[in-house]
Amino acid sequence: MKIDQQDQLTLRIEELRNRMTETAIKEGFSSAKSVRMSQELDHLLNQIQQKKDA
Repeated sequence: MKIDQQDQLTLRIEELRNRMTETAIKEGFSSAKSVRMSQELDHLLNQIQQKKDA
């Protein structure tokens, strides 16, 4: 079964969300690593929203 781009993006979002949550709990929500992951997550969420709006 082939996974389309949106499914791949959704999987990346879920994976990153889980990693970000673990990092925030271990290192703090305002740690540099947590913030970087949050920004990356925002970028991915924006991508998926743009695809829905198109």
